[in-house]
Amino acid sequence: MGVSLADNDDDDDFGETHEINVTPFIDVILVLLIIFMVAAPLSTVDLPIDLPTSSATPQKKPDKPTYLSIKPDLTLAIGENPVHRAELIGTLDGLSDMSKDKYVFLRADRSVPYGELMGIMELLRSGGYSRVKLVALEGAPGVPAAGAAQP
Repeated sequence: MGVSLADNDDDDDFGETHEINVTPFIDVILVLLIIFMVAAPLSTVDLPIDLPTSSATPQKKPDKPTYLSIKPDLTLAIGENPVHRAELIGTLDGLSDMSKDKYVFLRADRSVPYGELMGIMELLRSGGYSRVKLVALEGAPGVPAAGAAQP
């Protein structure tokens, strides 16, 4: 002998819910939090910096890397062979193991002005070599490079 206190109307099987679903709101807030946590360190600039030394973990070198060096007297060399600035792209194109989708490893002396370094990078980009990696000396983590100013 069972007694039902609810109405037996078939129209109200799925009644309206008057509660707000906050799960999507929490998901959006968590995504924004992650974005800000990643982006905040990238937006800070620590000056002054010393570029020639890096404490980054060394990456695996390719079998035959192509090194482009800028010497202190601003002359260029591909590997050990000197090359004139006007002939740089032609010389890179003439290398048998070089293609436009391979990395060019750019080494610059500490005394090379930043404008000269950017000029060489622009020359490489205009020649179709947009994959450039900068080479630095390995330094110990937490140890500033020689000549770097302390904040």
